[in-house]
Amino acid sequence: MTVAEYNQTVDLHSDGLYRFLLKNVKDRDKAKDLVQDTYTKLWMKVEEVSFIKSKSYLFTTGYHTMIDMLRRERRQVDFTREEMHTAEKSSARQYSDVQDILQEALDRLPPVQRSVIMLRDYEGYSYEDIEKITGLNESQVKVYIYRGRVALKEYLVKAENVIG
Repeated sequence: MTVAEYNQTVDLHSDGLYRFLLKNVKDRDKAKDLVQDTYTKLWMKVEEVSFIKSKSYLFTTGYHTMIDMLRRERRQVDFTREEMHTAEKSSARQYSDVQDILQEALDRLPPVQRSVIMLRDYEGYSYEDIEKITGLNESQVKVYIYRGRVALKEYLVKAENVIG
């Protein structure tokens, strides 16, 4: 890949990569750092990665970089699900925006399910592309998407989650 092609990948894919990472990490600064790390890794392999495969490389590398960061953070902050669940119940919730409710439902999914749903439903990737990005096989991708959608549906149809 030439320098001009590298610069073109920044113009073409940085916004989509940023949106994908932001939806998963929910922190603008972390998402920006992940995008920068991903492009740094692409630059280090600029002679090995073809321009045609650059989008796939970026999303695959971005996904793995994000997972590594989440694992490091998980080791640093050890909250149990029960502590989080108790804190959520104690807070009063009032929702008027469907987007907020959907985001809360997505936040409750395990990271892998959330990522594959985001890649499929928000970014429009095919199962094959998601397979390449995440390193999962196609049947695993389909199972994670199915289970994630079922969990989203179960959360969204409960009246207490919609009317707080």
